[in-house]
Amino acid sequence: MTHTAALPATTGTTGTPGTPGTPGTTGTPGTAGDAMPPGRRGPTAIAKSLFQLTKPRIIELLLVTTIPTMLLAHRGLPSLRLFAVTLIGGTLAAASANTINCYLDRDIDALMRRTAHRPLVAKTKTGQGSIKPAEALASGIALGVAATLLLGLLANWLAASLAVAAILFYVFVYTIGLKRRTASNIVIGGAAGCFPVLVGWAAVTGTVAWPAAVLFAVIFLWTPPHFWALAMRFRDDYAAANVPMLPVVASAATVARKILVYSYAMVAATLVLTPYAGWIYASCAAALGGWFLVEAHRLRGQVASAATPAPMRLFHLSIAYLTLLFTAIAVTALLPWGRW
Repeated sequence: MTHTAALPATTGTTGTPGTPGTPGTTGTPGTAGDAMPPGRRGPTAIAKSLFQLTKPRIIELLLVTTIPTMLLAHRGLPSLRLFAVTLIGGTLAAASANTINCYLDRDIDALMRRTAHRPLVAKTKTGQGSIKPAEALASGIALGVAATLLLGLLANWLAASLAVAAILFYVFVYTIGLKRRTASNIVIGGAAGCFPVLVGWAAVTGTVAWPAAVLFAVIFLWTPPHFWALAMRFRDDYAAANVPMLPVVASAATVARKILVYSYAMVAATLVLTPYAGWIYASCAAALGGWFLVEAHRLRGQVASAATPAPMRLFHLSIAYLTLLFTAIAVTALLPWGRW
């Protein structure tokens, strides 16, 4: 619910950037203004718009972290039933948080090229958004309720409570409390995207042990470099919307330096898991960490030399990095001989 994030992504949030749009253009192919008389919208168009509000690309990244965490917690394959319940419940929870985030941020989304295509702000031929705010809010709440009941009744109530905490944190702490007020918004608010690893661990074990806390810390430290790289690219968008993302209120040199600091802290956090995860994981974490640090140093060097920085290279690499790191965790869980 990053940013990706958070973990988060797209996201964000965390989030993965969409196709830049322009306010006043049609944001979703096949929406009501294109195919139906003014004032009428079909159920398919409404469903597509509600689906887009969930930021599915960010949810994909959250699932990438949840599945390996469950494997590690179980030291193998949990039951397919538990897998399905946890992944569906986690997806619904993230969709809830993202939808409510779009509802609350629809005013600034309309001001940014990167988000102007979203259903609540993209205009159809009727001159209105392709979805109504009340419909978006109702959908977000319904998704949250469904996630809570599914996880609570079919997994356990600790997992359900953590999923609810993630929704509330993303909505009230990040979106309402921090995003428009402080440059530390993504540092603190990015914690919302870290909850899926706790949900996955709790669903399997009924507890939250220290390896889950380490994975939480890894994603927490990963989120700022991931999102600040994106915000460097779309700095003008955030400035136009008066959102104080770090690249808006600080120099590029400061942003690049902080990206590097968080990158080193993240790599150090990944190695803390070594005693539990084993030598295969340790080798992969060290190699992947070196790869990430080289790119973070590259970005800082570009800024220092007054060359045109390429922050999106680090942004895309960060997604690949997290995916490969958690793939290594999954391999460790499934190959007992890979442990110490």
